Amino acid sequence: MAKIKIVALDTATMDQGDMDWEPMRALGDLELYPRSEPAEAVARAQGAQAVLVNKTIANAEFMSALPSLKYIGVTATGTNVVDHGEAQKRGITVTNVPGYAANSVAQHAVAMILHFASKVAFYDDQVRQGKWVSSPDFCFFPKPLIELEGKKLGIIGYGAIGSRVAKIGRALGMEIMINFSPRKSQCPEHVPLAQVLSQADYLTIHCPLTEQTEGLINRKSLATMKPTAIIINTARGPIVNEADLAEALGKGIIAGAAVDVLSSEPPSADNPLLTAVNMVITPHVSWGSYESRSRLLKVVTENLRAWVASQ
Repeated sequence: MAKIKIVALDTATMDQGDMDWEPMRALGDLELYPRSEPAEAVARAQGAQAVLVNKTIANAEFMSALPSLKYIGVTATGTNVVDHGEAQKRGITVTNVPGYAANSVAQHAVAMILHFASKVAFYDDQVRQGKWVSSPDFCFFPKPLIELEGKKLGIIGYGAIGSRVAKIGRALGMEIMINFSPRKSQCPEHVPLAQVLSQADYLTIHCPLTEQTEGLINRKSLATMKPTAIIINTARGPIVNEADLAEALGKGIIAGAAVDVLSSEPPSADNPLLTAVNMVITPHVSWGSYESRSRLLKVVTENLRAWVASQ
């Protein structure tokens, strides 16, 4: 096969100026673009046999405008940005990268749990405000700390990420409750969702977004939880009804929540969680450690190399 043209249309999130693209350059003429608007994407990909996309939509219109296109590499786990039926009809190979960020996302979810249990940021802020300096005692306890040993950790979704969170939770001495496990018969900790919701001290979400899970955390399910419960979501924003969660936090129905994902990203200024009490939000970064992004690029390159070799 002659040397191919490879166009990466939206590298900004994967490459923060610290990724090595040289192994991919060996596979063809590589063009890198941090971001591409839809019209730009089509223009930039003209003549390309292979394109790499992250959030760029590769729909039927996109494919029909690129007659040379034979390969779409999705630089993510989910492939919902690609019209698979259209790709199959045109004989276009589609690849993705499952599992590359499992360690990083699990670590981030546990960091959010520890944020509420150990209150490191709160205590650091209190010290910097001079509260410890003026304390009559050698220690200063404006808020209680919580030991995780014996606490119940509810995990919704038990794939690569959920299973890692469970492993860390067990190491901390937590009691694990699992729901939405693909291997129920092999998972003695699997319990009904209602039990997870009503008993969990910490509930962490790691399931995919489907018709079944969209809006899973809502006014009704929140009302069944402990008033001391904490919700963590590093999966997909629409799994949580944001207005209902904000209301539950405001009314003290649950004690707190932390999310790395929202229903729209970046969020609109009126998203109710932005002003909710006892709410922690990180900007969809749990997947993005250097190690995770390096692993992602390596697998993206290997996928493309395998396709080139098959031609």
